[in-house]
Amino acid sequence: MATPRIALIHALRHSPGPIAAAFARLWPAPTLANLLDDSLSADLARDGRITEAMTQRFLELAAYVRRAGADAILFTCSAFGPCIDAVKAAHPTIPVLKPNEAMIDAALEAAPSGRIGLLATFPATLPSMRPEFADAAAARGVALALEEACAPAALAALDAGDGVGHDREAATVAATLAGADVIALAQFSLARAAGAVAAATGRRVLTTPDSAVERLRALLA
Repeated sequence: MATPRIALIHALRHSPGPIAAAFARLWPAPTLANLLDDSLSADLARDGRITEAMTQRFLELAAYVRRAGADAILFTCSAFGPCIDAVKAAHPTIPVLKPNEAMIDAALEAAPSGRIGLLATFPATLPSMRPEFADAAAARGVALALEEACAPAALAALDAGDGVGHDREAATVAATLAGADVIALAQFSLARAAGAVAAATGRRVLTTPDSAVERLRALLA
Protein backbone atom coordinates (compact mmCIF):
# COMPACT_ATOMS: atom_id res chain seq x y z
CA MET A 1 0.00 0.00 0.00
CA ALA A 2 0.96 3.66 -0.13
CA THR A 3 2.34 5.18 3.04
CA PRO A 4 0.11 3.66 5.74
CA ARG A 5 -1.69 5.79 8.29
CA ILE A 6 -1.55 4.17 11.72
CA ALA A 7 -3.77 5.38 14.55
CA LEU A 8 -2.25 5.17 18.02
CA ILE A 9 -4.84 5.29 20.81
CA HIS A 10 -3.50 6.00 24.28
CA ALA A 11 -5.00 5.79 27.77
CA LEU A 12 -1.86 6.94 29.60
CA ARG A 13 -0.10 10.22 28.90
CA HIS A 14 3.29 8.49 29.09
CA SER A 15 2.61 6.18 26.13
CA PRO A 16 3.00 8.41 23.02
CA GLY A 17 6.74 9.02 23.51
CA PRO A 18 7.89 5.37 23.62
CA ILE A 19 5.87 4.29 20.59
CA ALA A 20 6.97 7.34 18.58
CA ALA A 21 10.58 6.51 19.39
CA ALA A 22 10.10 2.88 18.37
CA PHE A 23 8.59 3.87 15.01
CA ALA A 24 11.38 6.40 14.40
CA ARG A 25 14.00 3.75 15.06
CA LEU A 26 12.42 0.67 13.47
CA TRP A 27 9.97 1.88 10.79
CA PRO A 28 9.75 5.64 10.19
CA ALA A 29 7.67 5.40 7.00
CA PRO A 30 4.07 5.44 8.32
CA THR A 31 2.00 8.50 9.07
CA LEU A 32 1.13 8.35 12.77
CA ALA A 33 -2.06 9.77 14.26
CA ASN A 34 -2.19 10.00 18.05
CA LEU A 35 -5.36 10.06 20.11
CA LEU A 36 -5.10 10.36 23.92
CA ASP A 37 -7.81 9.92 26.55
CA ASP A 38 -6.01 9.52 29.86
CA SER A 39 -9.31 9.63 31.74
CA LEU A 40 -9.75 6.00 30.67
CA SER A 41 -6.94 4.78 32.91
CA ALA A 42 -8.11 7.04 35.74
CA ASP A 43 -11.65 5.68 35.45
CA LEU A 44 -10.41 2.08 35.42
CA ALA A 45 -8.31 2.70 38.51
CA ARG A 46 -11.36 4.24 40.20
CA ASP A 47 -13.88 1.57 39.20
CA GLY A 48 -11.57 -1.43 39.51
CA ARG A 49 -13.13 -3.14 36.49
CA ILE A 50 -13.88 -2.65 32.82
CA THR A 51 -17.41 -1.41 32.26
CA GLU A 52 -19.71 -1.41 29.25
CA ALA A 53 -19.31 2.36 29.11
CA MET A 54 -15.53 1.98 28.74
CA THR A 55 -15.98 -0.48 25.90
CA GLN A 56 -18.33 1.93 24.16
CA ARG A 57 -15.74 4.70 24.49
CA PHE A 58 -13.13 2.47 22.83
CA LEU A 59 -15.55 1.73 19.99
CA GLU A 60 -16.17 5.44 19.52
CA LEU A 61 -12.46 6.26 19.48
CA ALA A 62 -11.85 3.53 16.90
CA ALA A 63 -14.73 4.71 14.73
CA TYR A 64 -13.30 8.23 14.78
CA VAL A 65 -9.81 7.18 13.63
CA ARG A 66 -11.30 4.97 10.92
CA ARG A 67 -13.25 7.95 9.59
CA ALA A 68 -9.98 9.86 9.64
CA GLY A 69 -8.42 7.28 7.31
CA ALA A 70 -6.54 4.88 9.61
CA ASP A 71 -5.20 1.77 7.88
CA ALA A 72 -4.44 0.14 11.24
CA ILE A 73 -5.08 0.81 14.92
CA LEU A 74 -2.64 0.19 17.75
CA PHE A 75 -3.80 0.59 21.32
CA THR A 76 -1.04 1.37 23.78
CA CYS A 77 -2.57 0.63 27.20
CA SER A 78 -2.43 -3.01 28.25
CA ALA A 79 -5.23 -2.96 30.83
CA PHE A 80 -8.17 -2.83 28.37
CA GLY A 81 -8.01 -6.19 26.57
CA PRO A 82 -11.78 -6.85 26.40
CA CYS A 83 -12.44 -3.34 25.07
CA ILE A 84 -9.88 -3.87 22.31
CA ASP A 85 -11.41 -7.26 21.46
CA ALA A 86 -14.68 -5.41 20.83
CA VAL A 87 -12.87 -3.02 18.47
CA LYS A 88 -11.27 -5.96 16.63
CA ALA A 89 -14.72 -7.45 16.08
CA ALA A 90 -16.10 -4.14 14.85
CA HIS A 91 -13.25 -3.52 12.37
CA PRO A 92 -12.29 -6.91 10.89
CA THR A 93 -10.87 -5.50 7.64
CA ILE A 94 -7.84 -3.70 9.14
CA PRO A 95 -5.17 -4.68 11.68
CA VAL A 96 -6.26 -3.80 15.22
CA LEU A 97 -3.53 -4.60 17.70
CA LYS A 98 -3.57 -4.90 21.43
CA PRO A 99 -0.45 -3.27 22.83
CA ASN A 100 0.96 -6.52 24.10
CA GLU A 101 -0.06 -9.23 21.64
CA ALA A 102 3.09 -9.05 19.52
CA MET A 103 5.28 -9.00 22.64
CA ILE A 104 3.48 -12.03 24.07
CA ASP A 105 4.28 -13.99 20.91
CA ALA A 106 7.90 -12.81 21.05
CA ALA A 107 8.18 -13.80 24.71
CA LEU A 108 6.89 -17.31 24.04
CA GLU A 109 9.32 -17.66 21.15
CA ALA A 110 12.20 -16.45 23.34
CA ALA A 111 11.23 -18.68 26.29
CA PRO A 112 9.91 -22.04 25.02
CA SER A 113 10.23 -23.18 28.63
CA GLY A 114 7.23 -20.97 29.39
CA ARG A 115 9.11 -19.29 32.25
CA ILE A 116 8.28 -15.64 31.57
CA GLY A 117 8.50 -12.70 33.93
CA LEU A 118 5.86 -9.99 33.46
CA LEU A 119 6.50 -6.56 34.94
CA ALA A 120 3.84 -3.84 35.15
CA THR A 121 3.53 -0.50 36.89
CA PHE A 122 -0.27 -0.07 36.50
CA PRO A 123 -1.90 -2.76 38.69
CA ALA A 124 -4.94 -3.33 36.44
CA THR A 125 -2.62 -4.42 33.63
CA LEU A 126 -1.73 -7.79 35.16
CA PRO A 127 -5.21 -9.35 35.38
CA SER A 128 -5.92 -8.14 31.85
CA MET A 129 -2.77 -9.70 30.37
CA ARG A 130 -2.86 -12.98 32.31
CA PRO A 131 -5.48 -14.68 30.10
CA GLU A 132 -3.81 -13.34 26.96
CA PHE A 133 -0.56 -15.07 27.91
CA ALA A 134 -2.46 -18.24 28.84
CA ASP A 135 -4.34 -18.37 25.53
CA ALA A 136 -1.21 -17.73 23.46
CA ALA A 137 0.75 -20.39 25.38
CA ALA A 138 -2.05 -22.94 25.00
CA ALA A 139 -2.17 -22.31 21.25
CA ARG A 140 1.54 -23.13 21.09
CA GLY A 141 1.33 -26.10 23.43
CA VAL A 142 3.61 -24.36 25.93
CA ALA A 143 3.28 -25.01 29.64
CA LEU A 144 3.18 -21.43 30.88
CA ALA A 145 4.92 -20.48 34.12
CA LEU A 146 4.12 -16.77 34.30
CA GLU A 147 5.80 -14.87 37.13
CA GLU A 148 4.32 -11.43 37.77
CA ALA A 149 5.49 -8.30 39.55
CA CYS A 150 4.05 -4.81 39.84
CA ALA A 151 5.94 -1.59 40.57
CA PRO A 152 3.31 1.13 41.14
CA ALA A 153 5.94 3.34 42.77
CA ALA A 154 7.71 3.46 39.40
CA LEU A 155 4.61 4.87 37.71
CA ALA A 156 4.19 7.37 40.55
CA ALA A 157 7.77 8.51 39.96
CA LEU A 158 7.11 8.91 36.24
CA ASP A 159 3.95 10.88 36.98
CA ALA A 160 6.10 13.19 39.11
CA GLY A 161 8.60 13.67 36.29
CA ASP A 162 11.28 11.45 37.82
CA GLY A 163 12.30 9.20 34.94
CA VAL A 164 15.48 8.03 36.65
CA GLY A 165 13.50 7.03 39.74
CA HIS A 166 11.01 5.19 37.54
CA ASP A 167 13.73 3.16 35.88
CA ARG A 168 15.45 2.40 39.18
CA GLU A 169 12.24 1.21 40.85
CA ALA A 170 11.28 -0.88 37.81
CA ALA A 171 14.68 -2.57 37.82
CA THR A 172 14.51 -3.25 41.56
CA VAL A 173 11.12 -4.94 41.30
CA ALA A 174 12.08 -6.82 38.12
CA ALA A 175 14.97 -8.40 40.02
CA THR A 176 12.41 -10.35 42.06
CA LEU A 177 11.42 -12.29 38.91
CA ALA A 178 14.17 -14.78 39.61
CA GLY A 179 12.64 -17.79 37.90
CA ALA A 180 12.05 -16.19 34.52
CA ASP A 181 14.06 -16.89 31.38
CA VAL A 182 12.85 -13.67 29.73
CA ILE A 183 11.31 -10.46 31.09
CA ALA A 184 8.32 -8.85 29.36
CA LEU A 185 7.60 -5.20 30.14
CA ALA A 186 3.84 -4.87 30.13
CA GLN A 187 3.43 -1.17 29.37
CA PHE A 188 4.68 1.25 26.75
CA SER A 189 5.82 3.60 29.49
CA LEU A 190 8.12 0.84 30.83
CA ALA A 191 10.13 0.62 27.62
CA ARG A 192 12.46 3.38 28.82
CA ALA A 193 13.55 1.09 31.69
CA ALA A 194 14.51 -1.86 29.46
CA GLY A 195 18.25 -1.31 29.86
CA ALA A 196 18.04 -0.96 33.63
CA VAL A 197 15.86 -4.07 33.89
CA ALA A 198 18.26 -6.08 31.73
CA ALA A 199 21.19 -4.98 33.88
CA ALA A 200 19.37 -5.87 37.10
CA THR A 201 18.11 -9.27 35.96
CA GLY A 202 20.65 -10.50 33.45
CA ARG A 203 17.74 -11.58 31.27
CA ARG A 204 16.58 -10.70 27.79
CA VAL A 205 14.00 -7.93 28.03
CA LEU A 206 11.12 -7.45 25.60
CA THR A 207 9.13 -4.24 25.22
CA THR A 208 5.66 -3.63 23.85
CA PRO A 209 6.56 -0.72 21.51
CA ASP A 210 9.32 -2.53 19.62
CA SER A 211 7.30 -5.73 19.26
CA ALA A 212 4.20 -3.85 18.10
CA VAL A 213 6.09 -1.85 15.47
CA GLU A 214 7.72 -4.99 14.08
CA ARG A 215 4.31 -6.70 13.86
CA LEU A 216 2.68 -3.75 12.10
CA ARG A 217 5.55 -3.48 9.64
CA ALA A 218 5.11 -7.17 8.78
CA LEU A 219 1.38 -6.67 8.27
CA LEU A 220 1.44 -3.40 6.30
CA ALA A 221 4.83 -2.74 4.72
